[in-house]
Amino acid sequence: MSFKLEGPVLEGALVRLEPLDHRHAADLAVAAEEDRSSYRFTWVPRAAEVEQYIDAQLARAATGKLAPYAQVAKSSGRAVGATAYWEPRSWLAEDDLSAIEIGFTWLAHSAQGTGVNVESKLLLFRHAFESWGVARVDLKTDARNSRSRAAIEGVGARFEGVLRNWSRSWAPGEDGRLRDSAIFSITATEWPDCRSRLEKRLAGGQVGAQRRALRDRRLFGDPDGA
Repeated sequence: MSFKLEGPVLEGALVRLEPLDHRHAADLAVAAEEDRSSYRFTWVPRAAEVEQYIDAQLARAATGKLAPYAQVAKSSGRAVGATAYWEPRSWLAEDDLSAIEIGFTWLAHSAQGTGVNVESKLLLFRHAFESWGVARVDLKTDARNSRSRAAIEGVGARFEGVLRNWSRSWAPGEDGRLRDSAIFSITATEWPDCRSRLEKRLAGGQVGAQRRALRDRRLFGDPDGA
């Protein structure tokens, strides 16, 4: 395969996806040590492991099979999680990308449910379909991870089935065991509808946030006196 997997900076209203680097380590160490209760089926480094985690992701990137990102919240300028493109596949021509997976995704507890994940997926999907011209994007998770499965379906991916004993389990106490993986995808023909729904969802969330801010100013006063 001659296609070179490189992820450019991708920027939205809520999040900027920056190629992962050691400059993100301090922020990610803080993000990883927030409430970890949602990480039951996902491996997220502890603060002391973040530097080695970044080294490992950059080593995978050097093979051409991974493009890792830090998810940077624009409201704070701080990295609040990570994600990646990986498993590039070419079926029709060696220099053409046919399919890509999005994975290695985690977010700090405080960033979950804020729209950061939704916008990150929109940015990643849009670049894959509209810049690389892929035929499909895959997403996978532990088949038991109902929260992750709901989130993946929530960004418009279609459930395709469960791949048995597909990959390493990250669940506590399951070292050396394999997990069943639920696989989801979006195809190129589905992308326009998916994009429209994600954009509407994000617009609705921003309107809701503006209304809450206005309500709070009316109830508690505007600290800036505007």
